[in-house]
Amino acid sequence: MTDRRPVPLLVVCLLVTLEAAAFLGLGAAWIADVVRGTATMAGASLFLAAFGIGIALLLVLAARGLWRGRRWARSPVIMWQILLVVLAIGWLGAEPTVWAAVVLVVAVAVGVGLLLPAVVAVTARRQGAPE
Repeated sequence: MTDRRPVPLLVVCLLVTLEAAAFLGLGAAWIADVVRGTATMAGASLFLAAFGIGIALLLVLAARGLWRGRRWARSPVIMWQILLVVLAIGWLGAEPTVWAAVVLVVAVAVGVGLLLPAVVAVTARRQGAPE
């Protein structure tokens, strides 16, 4: 693979990394609630912290894989974006907020970006296949 990557791939990787940072922050916040003693259900908070940190790790690895042109990385990223779209639509239906709209816009942007021909071309190569 050449060193030139399409701009949409850069945008997708940056947005996925931003999502990872958000989930890492959520995980840290849930841990902080448990440590301060403000969590009403410590076990549930610790589970959510582990889940958030795990999702953050997966998204960072997937963003790295996308940047390196790995085809496996598209699947977890697009699946996560579908889940975020469903979550954001439900959130907007229950209580319209700016954060729900931001989540929806970012998820749609990443999903569309992953499907752009230039991004698919970079991430669709098989390992060891001649270029």
